[in-house]
Amino acid sequence: MRWLVLAVAALLGACGGGGGGTDPGPVPTAPPPDRYVFDLPPGFPEPRAPADMSVAMVELGRHLFYDPRLAAGGNGSCASCHEQRLGFTDARTTSLAPGGDVHPRNAQTLVNAVYNARQNWANPNVRTLREQALLVLLNEDPVELGWAGREQQMLDRFRADGDYVQRFAEAFPDAAEPFTLDNVARALAAFTATLISGNSAFDRGAMSVAARRGEALFNSERLECHHCHNGFNFANSVVHAGTTLDNIEYKNTGLYNIPGPATGYPLASGNYPANNPGLYAFTFRDTDMGRFRPPTLRNVALTAPYMHDGSIATLREVVVDHYARGGRHVAGGPYAGDGARNPNKDALMIGFAIDENEVADLLAFSTP
Repeated sequence: MRWLVLAVAALLGACGGGGGGTDPGPVPTAPPPDRYVFDLPPGFPEPRAPADMSVAMVELGRHLFYDPRLAAGGNGSCASCHEQRLGFTDARTTSLAPGGDVHPRNAQTLVNAVYNARQNWANPNVRTLREQALLVLLNEDPVELGWAGREQQMLDRFRADGDYVQRFAEAFPDAAEPFTLDNVARALAAFTATLISGNSAFDRGAMSVAARRGEALFNSERLECHHCHNGFNFANSVVHAGTTLDNIEYKNTGLYNIPGPATGYPLASGNYPANNPGLYAFTFRDTDMGRFRPPTLRNVALTAPYMHDGSIATLREVVVDHYARGGRHVAGGPYAGDGARNPNKDALMIGFAIDENEVADLLAFSTP
């Protein structure tokens, strides 16, 4: 699959071994005859993809991704929460699963997801697209695609379709039984890996004068944007075929500062909503409260609303009311508090002065 045209600018073995001789090392595995070859934008590194990722596997994944029978109720698919016209998001504050469960998180873009060092807003254990696909298939809190406890029933649904019988056989030619949960996840991951975007005005060197000024602001030490959103993918938690270090960062940007523990929150101050505590949910370290992985900014003009919980409606609000202020102020309600005073917010969240002309330039850098 050719890389997608960006709608916006860039703000947006067995081991070999002898019987006593020198170990010759790993025996290379021959790639499949129809191995998928990435058609990458200039400057993009080779993705870290499975060696057996084939064209047939990608095609199977594409069909599954858009097939409404993928949800247990037969009424939704991956595309229900990841629409191409919206940068593979869903325009909702938080996602609504086909079965009706409301997800606590905003749907992240799947564009360039193959380069993510982690595949979740704050779960450090989900490293690959295959693991993410399994999570969505099996998750029970909330229920997403609803496969848990009915895996065989769901596989039989596709096994009864002659077209899928052929596609699974082509995608997994060496499998005695190609219809497995893991193979569904592998196929979905293979298709998702091809959703590569890198042909924006920024990439083509065709930005407007205003966008160029916005780029300079974005990369300035006054605004600090580039510290968390840098490189070819405008994200600093990136992995690819040439990566040798586990590059992953989580940030607290002062989105909330809810007092506790009188209100039922674990910290004296600096709490995030109980259903979205960030990395804290996995480490239980106070300093990890509210820390999330900064996502790519590619296609960012298409992926509103923003933040992990979709709580900021527009890019202008992101720039002015959140980052320029050094943290968001929530005036009332159960989440009331001044994020600029969050004791655990990132050291770079110090705020900055910006006038209306500069805001316009920064937004020009993020839009078509």
